[in-house]
Amino acid sequence: MSARTLLEDNRQVARAIELIGLGARLQMLQAETALPYERLLRLYKEVAGRSPSKGQLPFSTDWFVAWQPNIHASLFYNLFAYLLKTSPLDDVDAIVKAYRLYQAEIDSLGVEPMMSVTRAWRLVRFIDAGLLETTRCRCCGGSFVTHPHEIERHFVCGLFEPPARAGKARRSGAIQIH
Repeated sequence: MSARTLLEDNRQVARAIELIGLGARLQMLQAETALPYERLLRLYKEVAGRSPSKGQLPFSTDWFVAWQPNIHASLFYNLFAYLLKTSPLDDVDAIVKAYRLYQAEIDSLGVEPMMSVTRAWRLVRFIDAGLLETTRCRCCGGSFVTHPHEIERHFVCGLFEPPARAGKARRSGAIQIH
């Protein structure tokens, strides 16, 4: 194995370890590293101390536009987009850095994160595929994740027009409206 190949292999392993540490699902690791499935499986068990979760990743875009998840998804995506614009990161590195910033911001608010790193990765892929986009709120000017072709001049985010039962939930990740 050449020095260049060994260096690239080490980068792939380091990326996989970082993603596993953030809770990434095996499907994300397979898509974002060049490591074989068997090696990822062994690495996952070694790093996480357990077997990876089984089953399909959620495919619905609806989760991202529901009231509370939309606030979390929009925060993450704005961090991600800013990092891509201002630094020479590839998508996966930008996802990792944006996810860490998202976690820090949510922790500073005393709220549990609603987004996993895998869900954040799916969000980026949905937007890249045109299944979701961002739209500016006409009240605050913030950029929020929406279904494609949202009519921008009429769009109001969930922070300015929360649903009638907003703030009634006491579950983790819930943002309380007073």
